[in-house]
Amino acid sequence: MVSSTALFRLSILLIFFLAFFTIAEPRLVLHSQMSTSTQGEGSSLPKSGIDCSGACSVRCSESSRPNLCKRACGTCCLRCNCVPPGTYGNLQMCPCYAALTTHNGQPKCP
Repeated sequence: MVSSTALFRLSILLIFFLAFFTIAEPRLVLHSQMSTSTQGEGSSLPKSGIDCSGACSVRCSESSRPNLCKRACGTCCLRCNCVPPGTYGNLQMCPCYAALTTHNGQPKCP
């Protein structure tokens, strides 16, 4: 059997929980609307100031698996708005690009 004190504490906790999400939710929606652009019908990709396709084509030009390289590079470019120059290395030029990792902790970006 649950005591009345425990029920009271649980109801107070539930009220605070609901109040927090009622107040926090509009801020989250506004933030997500500010960080997305309309790049087509229903698209929610962030704006990119560089030509990711062109930059990744250069970056992956000497790759043994160019399609895989371009797909990974494109994802990293959209997230970081940056692609390091050259076909390999130069990661210090784009710290965000260098910091992205896979679920296994390996570097995501070529």
